[in-house]
Amino acid sequence: MTPVDGHLALTAPPPEEHVRLEKTWSDPKGVWGFLTAVDPQAIGKRYIVTGLVFLVLGGLLAAAMRAQLSRPESGLIDPDRYNQIFSMHGTTMMFLFAVPIMEAMSLYLTPLMVGSRTMAFPRLNALSYWVYLAGGILIWVAFAMDVGPETGWFSYVPLSGPQFSPGKRTDIWAQMVTFTEVAALAAAVSTATTILKMRAPGMTLGRMPLFSWSTLVTAFMVIFAMPAVMLSTTFLISDRLIGTHFYNYAEGGQTLLWQHLFWFFGHPEVYIIFLPALGFVSEITSTFCRRPVFGYPVMVLALVATGFLAFGLWVHHMFATGLPHLGNSFYTAASMTIAIPSGVQIFCWIATMWDGKPRFPTPMLFVVGFIVTFVLGGLTGVMLASVPLDTQVHDTYFVVAHFHYVLIGGAVFPLLGAIHYWYPKAVGRMLNETAGKVSFWLIFAGFHVAFFPMHIMGLWGMPRRIYTYPEGMGWDGLNLVSSLGAYVLAAGFAVYFLNLIVSARRGQPAGANPWGGGGLEWATTSPPPSYNFGFTPVVEGREPLWKVKDKLPVMTGLSADHREVLLTSVVDATPEAREGSPEPSIWPLVTAVALTFVFLGSIFNEWFLVWGIPPLVLAILGWFWPRPSHARKTGAKREQAPPGALA
Repeated sequence: MTPVDGHLALTAPPPEEHVRLEKTWSDPKGVWGFLTAVDPQAIGKRYIVTGLVFLVLGGLLAAAMRAQLSRPESGLIDPDRYNQIFSMHGTTMMFLFAVPIMEAMSLYLTPLMVGSRTMAFPRLNALSYWVYLAGGILIWVAFAMDVGPETGWFSYVPLSGPQFSPGKRTDIWAQMVTFTEVAALAAAVSTATTILKMRAPGMTLGRMPLFSWSTLVTAFMVIFAMPAVMLSTTFLISDRLIGTHFYNYAEGGQTLLWQHLFWFFGHPEVYIIFLPALGFVSEITSTFCRRPVFGYPVMVLALVATGFLAFGLWVHHMFATGLPHLGNSFYTAASMTIAIPSGVQIFCWIATMWDGKPRFPTPMLFVVGFIVTFVLGGLTGVMLASVPLDTQVHDTYFVVAHFHYVLIGGAVFPLLGAIHYWYPKAVGRMLNETAGKVSFWLIFAGFHVAFFPMHIMGLWGMPRRIYTYPEGMGWDGLNLVSSLGAYVLAAGFAVYFLNLIVSARRGQPAGANPWGGGGLEWATTSPPPSYNFGFTPVVEGREPLWKVKDKLPVMTGLSADHREVLLTSVVDATPEAREGSPEPSIWPLVTAVALTFVFLGSIFNEWFLVWGIPPLVLAILGWFWPRPSHARKTGAKREQAPPGALA
């Protein structure tokens, strides 16, 4: 297979049509354009940058905790502030970084990878970002004002109930979760619809990129998992603000109900973070091994199986709660079974490398680092699936080590590789390769030095969620080593982010396809125009750019003078209709402000749930109010798609 010319954009329209398309699809300039933007490229970039900011903030909190724990009986941070730092670290990393940035990558890449000019429901994507941003600002402003959460990112009851957590700290945390889950649901609906109904002609389900498959499975997992945590936090707020007793055992409630609802969401959330990372690994491995990923049907089945099995594991977080032994046995089996599809994918990647001609630039180094680290994390996961062992190491640093190996090794390593891989496409410039490799080795070495000793500390009995520990327990030296490793890890991230910032201005210009990839995202310019593709590409294989040398089959017929997209069939991606796409609008922002008014106000007075309805209804009416002029501009009338022409 011969890659196409790295500087050739295969779907570029003639210059005069490019001008018309840019006028049609570009968002307005200036502040107004920023507030009204619906372009998935703009929304995706904002999401990614915001997620990386929260990664830095969460990392600074982790550094503060490691400074406190680097020596016994430390008084650097007092217990109350440490509880807030610990809670904010987990909350930021799980709710404000990990899930949102994976969805952000999907929002940016999905239309490019499936050959569409935009996403389905672009205004819904804009709403998703504004709600997410509002939730993140809320929790961090509260933390800065010393009213940050103090009950962990999981907020177990009764500790988070009104009796043991007075004040507004837990209320703010619970509403922040509602913000982020509304945002995640909105993004998931848009992503799933785009993949199912807006793929390029010829991109059957059997030709979809593996990243698109992982994104599709993730979107459905979000749709089914997020309502559980929204329900659990709603019950918690009701108990705290209006005196219900969902979790009050003395009044007929069920304390363990919180854990069941939270972990029914919480364990699928791990795979919501993890599955897009598997898609990153597949795309990067294929490009740098110069061959399609080995065992494509098996890889797809493994992704789907992981999505289903993820919903059957939540009780393994609750082995120490005294549940029936028969039930524990079932969840032990399920926890071990889910390792099978992950193992299958790892062997498929190794086979791809073995059968291909691998090169090892920075993205591929992160892939190798992912495989090594995730295998270690997976092995400890299988160990924790055993009830006797889990009972012994429950709430110790062994568990802390395990989930950081899984989440950082299994998600952050592929994410960093993916950002390096697609950075030229988004920015139009290459990252510095030397700085990239330096950052990888610092991150890889620092991570293992920081977290591997935690396994040993856990086996030696060091409990998690403590702000200090007495001298003479045997944990002193390993804690110091762990803290030093954390600072090496931080140095690696500093080099990585500096590379991102400097290369945006000084990086070598990138062509349309600098890596020689086979996906449709490399068939347009770097960065892509606002309309993505001048002509709709026609797909003839799983790696469409490797099927051609200098000319990609395309379909014509979409208007250049109003926003119009092609709808295709779910299975075979056969053209079905042309559909108008919404123009930029201020109403997503207005709706997000109205939602913020409802959620934020209800923390202090439950009547805001009533008073906030009128402005929310008005915002939604403004959003959907029919405008004849808008219909004429966008061609909103549904039409049957023309047969088109293959060029």
